[in-house]
Amino acid sequence: MKTALITGATSGIGEACADLFAAQGYHLILVARREHLLKDVAKRLEEKYAIETKTVVADVRIHDDLSYGLETLPAQWKQVDVLINNAGLSQGLDPIDKGNVTDWDTMIDTNVKGLLYVTKIVSNWMISRKSGHIINIGSIAGQEVYPNGNVYCATKHAVDALNKGMRIDLLPHGIKVTAINPGMVETEFSKVRFKGDEGRAKKVYDGLEPLVANDIAEAIWFVVSRPAHVNINDMLIMPTAQATGAIIKRN
Repeated sequence: MKTALITGATSGIGEACADLFAAQGYHLILVARREHLLKDVAKRLEEKYAIETKTVVADVRIHDDLSYGLETLPAQWKQVDVLINNAGLSQGLDPIDKGNVTDWDTMIDTNVKGLLYVTKIVSNWMISRKSGHIINIGSIAGQEVYPNGNVYCATKHAVDALNKGMRIDLLPHGIKVTAINPGMVETEFSKVRFKGDEGRAKKVYDGLEPLVANDIAEAIWFVVSRPAHVNINDMLIMPTAQATGAIIKRN
C-alpha cells in the first residue's frame, strides 16, 4: 500500500494532487481545516478510485491539534511514502509600512511554522522506514521579490531555505526532498489574498492564461514517479505569459 499525506487537500493544488495520486492507486491522508469539504473530497475519491482515505481536520498553524490528529492515526497509516506540504496562503498586498500584523502572523504561521510542524512528525515516520519523499510547495515568490509582496515573499524564501536544509538533514535516511515553485496558478489563492473579493481576485488573471491546479499536480506526480536513484531538487513552473513574478504579458 502506497500512501500520500497532503495538506490543504480540499481545494486547488492540494485537491488536484489528491485526485491524481488516488488515480495512481495511492491511499491518502487528507489534512485540511474545512471538515465538510474534507469529507466530500474523501468520499468522492474513495468511490471513484476504490482507494482508502483518512481525514485529519486540523489547521497546520495549531501544533497541538495537528499533532493529535496525525499521531492518533493507526500505525499502518504512518507508513507515508509521500508528503505534500501544500497548505499555504497569502494575505493582503500592501507595502511594508501599511501591512496588517495579523496578516503577517497568518502567513508566517501557515507557510513556515505549519510546514515545519507537519514535517517534524512525518519525517520521523519516514526515518524509521529509511525512505520517503517530501514535496514542499513554494512559489516564484520564494525565488524573487515583487512589489508589495514583502512578507509573503519572505515566507516563501524561508520555504526555499528549508528545502535545502531538509535535503541535507534527511540525506542519511534515504529521504528525497523536492521544491515545487509555481508562478501564477488560478485557484482560491487570490480570493484568499484579497479576503473574498472575487472581482479583485479575477483581475489578477485577466488577459492571460494562468496555470491551473492540475498542471502543478502533474508536475508533482512526475517528480514522485522518477526512479529511486533520481531526485528532482527544484522545479520552477510558470505560465507562458509570465516571465518573472511581476513581468506578465496580457492580451
